Amino acid sequence: VQLQASGGGLVQTGGSLRLSCTVSESTYSMGWYRQTQGKQRELVATVTVDGIPNYADFARDRFTISSDNSKRTIYLQMNSLNVDDTAVYYCHASKWGRQYWGQGTQVTVSS
Repeated sequence: VQLQASGGGLVQTGGSLRLSCTVSESTYSMGWYRQTQGKQRELVATVTVDGIPNYADFARDRFTISSDNSKRTIYLQMNSLNVDDTAVYYCHASKWGRQYWGQGTQVTVSS
């Protein structure tokens, strides 16, 4: 299973970004995690193949995860970004109990 992520970049506080991730084959769930230097990778949001989302507390009111199964692509719309959202964001997929990761995409929020 291959994952291709895109959409990171630099944005000012209060701004928005949308991340995309396309997977090479159908999976049970997909999602986004993020990691900053010196910290463990943490969940941002996931969505199952049935469209059921799950959010970290910090993401629930500002981020929206969605999926287009026909394109095997998920999206993460991030609004009201703040400097604490600065991190490398990793696309993730799971299938038959195995975990797959895409390359990270940097999100930088400037004050």
